[in-house]
Amino acid sequence: MYTFEDKLKEYAQLLVRVGVNVQQGQDVVITSQVDQAPFARLCAQAAYDAGAKQVDMLWSDDELTRMRYLRAADEVFDSLPEYRIRFSTDYAENNACFLHLVSSDPENLKGVDPGRLERFQRAYGRQMKRYRELGMGSFFPWSIGALASPSWAKLVFPNLSEKEAVAALWEKIFMAVRVTGDGTAVEKWRQHQQNLQRHVEILNGYAFDRLHYHNALGSDFTVGLCRDHIWCAGGESTPRGQFFMPNMPTEEVFTAPDRNRCEGVVYAALPLSKDGNVIENIRFVVKEGRIVEATATANEELLQKSISVDEGASRFGEVALVPYDSPISNAKTLFFETLFDENAACHLAFGEAYPTTVKGAMDMTEEERIAHGLNASITHVDFMVGTADLSIDGYTQDGRSSTATPRTAAASPCSGTGTSRFSLLKNAVFQQTKAPPSLRFQVPPIRLWRTGHAMR
Repeated sequence: MYTFEDKLKEYAQLLVRVGVNVQQGQDVVITSQVDQAPFARLCAQAAYDAGAKQVDMLWSDDELTRMRYLRAADEVFDSLPEYRIRFSTDYAENNACFLHLVSSDPENLKGVDPGRLERFQRAYGRQMKRYRELGMGSFFPWSIGALASPSWAKLVFPNLSEKEAVAALWEKIFMAVRVTGDGTAVEKWRQHQQNLQRHVEILNGYAFDRLHYHNALGSDFTVGLCRDHIWCAGGESTPRGQFFMPNMPTEEVFTAPDRNRCEGVVYAALPLSKDGNVIENIRFVVKEGRIVEATATANEELLQKSISVDEGASRFGEVALVPYDSPISNAKTLFFETLFDENAACHLAFGEAYPTTVKGAMDMTEEERIAHGLNASITHVDFMVGTADLSIDGYTQDGRSSTATPRTAAASPCSGTGTSRFSLLKNAVFQQTKAPPSLRFQVPPIRLWRTGHAMR
């Protein structure tokens, strides 16, 4: 029987060895809440064991963050201090590893002036543009891992005592990242990456022109895909060839929508936790790629400000497919943390697109990427659209379609003709079978989930 401490040590090793994949002589930056210092120290120790040159810490505190938004002088939300910009950008340009440990209360900023949140987001996006570009382009290794905290745990498990809730959340986290305490998590993740790659090979074989979403919530939404798009999953590699896992956990296969070719109505299946608030029952009306109407039953003003921080914030930057049978979806839990909830269901994101999802985009200027259909923005926000009855039809360039539904079978490669039927399976495997034209991804019942962030 492995102890809680065994699992913590294995988790720290996983984040360092697989998440950011620290190399000999490399700088490491770890961001963490101050009350998570013991685990941050475990990660620092693992980084030094892996050969890190030095480990630098960036600490934060929920209470001080909230105090700042409520009581700081108004002008501080319009700019960042130069030292903060240089710290992140200099480390990023020198190929440092960035490990982000998230554990904040999802409702920490409830009641804060949405205008202050929006202004700071604009300032951060503008002044940290170089850092964000390097991160979105995978020029340095970065990874996000989650840690249980009392405030977050009580939101997820309101009927348990605080102690019980924290223990329950830790067990969900360990399950999602395949940590058992026996030291096998690193090998499990290598196998997991291989499984994800099978999805990628099948989908890239189709070269879809567009996807169509439909469900009983009211979603009737077409997503045009960028020409020369690439489906990606799991890990990324830096220009130096260093492989890393940006999100731990991860179950998605994703690519780039064409910023000008999204059309229709789409409903979020789950609440969205953003900027310390929970936005509920999101509905977007989209015309010629742009969100022209955004409604919500809770925190609608924050939602509308979120899609208004710049021109690209009202357009889409990611489309992601997620299998039903995975550790996160099997947890049947609404985590109020996008790192987890986005990996329990198919999702979309408004804002910045990943240039790694289009052939040749890494060598394009921002203007050339936009002309190619890739979206540009200072924001990137994931929201869940997967429901029990969601269907996603994929259409090839010649107008033919294929359909995939959940089954149990072995995988076989895609023919690339658009005339075979594929099934999205348990254990993230596809099956190829003869069927009428149409590739459909259906997401079996997952009733508890939610949305939100990319790289920090």
